Amino acid sequence: MFGLIGHLTSLDHAQLVARDLGYPEYADQGLDFWCSAPPQIVDTIKVTSATGQQIEGRYVESCFLPEMLAAKRIKAATRKIINAMAHAQKHGIDITALGGFSSIIFENFNLNQIQQVRNVTLEFERFTTGNTHTAYIICQQVVAAAEKLGINLSDATVAVCGATGDIGSAVCRWLIARTDIKELLLIARNQERIQQLQEELGCGVAMDLDTALPKADIVVWVASMAKGVEVDPNSLKRPCLMIDGGYPKNLDQHFNFDGVHVLKGGIVEHSLDIDWRIMQIVNMDVPGRQLFACFAEAMLLEFEKWYTNFSWGRNQITLEKMDMIGQASRRHGFRPLLDLNTALLVTEPS
Repeated sequence: MFGLIGHLTSLDHAQLVARDLGYPEYADQGLDFWCSAPPQIVDTIKVTSATGQQIEGRYVESCFLPEMLAAKRIKAATRKIINAMAHAQKHGIDITALGGFSSIIFENFNLNQIQQVRNVTLEFERFTTGNTHTAYIICQQVVAAAEKLGINLSDATVAVCGATGDIGSAVCRWLIARTDIKELLLIARNQERIQQLQEELGCGVAMDLDTALPKADIVVWVASMAKGVEVDPNSLKRPCLMIDGGYPKNLDQHFNFDGVHVLKGGIVEHSLDIDWRIMQIVNMDVPGRQLFACFAEAMLLEFEKWYTNFSWGRNQITLEKMDMIGQASRRHGFRPLLDLNTALLVTEPS
């Protein structure tokens, strides 16, 4: 059995969906309440592979909210993730994906040092960040969407915002090794890590966001932001492809400009309907078939019986593992989302 650990995008979002999930007592509560709320299994999931194989999973709501980071309630945030992991393991789940900020918090705050959670000794091999599949899907989206828009990669400048993160660095490695892009711009907060990435890649230009955006034909957004950034569309190239792989989204405004195309990054479509409710609350256009690639990684590991932390640690994603999970993804009926829009949903749900 597979598991998915997730969270909602904001306090308002959490209050909005709590009643729909059958927790009316959560619906009108403030941040203090959510800081103390325990993890809950709120959905049972059934997935059928393109091969005909069927698997079952559980969705674990961690009750983490990005406002906990903004309000500097770090202990509450870290406790949410560890408790959700213990909850999944206690219910016998074989492999569980850490979605959204779950994996980021785990890595950034070294939660691997906390192995005992009350009466549960965490077995980290039961968990995966899902980042390898996410990175693979974003790379496929870059290539396919660029072709769709008539952007020639050999003439294109690609900017990666969040380049030194786990997903961002993997995307950079893949782009350099598997495409002939003209120039790669590296955007990240930690300059030491940027330098290390440049040395590994043998290329790449470090640049701040405001300077990079007007130069980029393609922007891949995979930074870890509790709240999205605003971008002036008038400063962007035409055409410009923007792939937003954040959750919550890195971009925090509506785009409605000719020539600026926004794609929901790190999202896959399944060839068959998935029996679940949870994707209806995270603004998927086709909730029965669309899902986050990190969640799909847990499904793929269950389909293949690869009970291991396939994606784990910072900057450990290799091209070989991306190829491996990519082959499994195609075999079981997943494909990258390629619906280009000129409007992007803001971080706060409407």
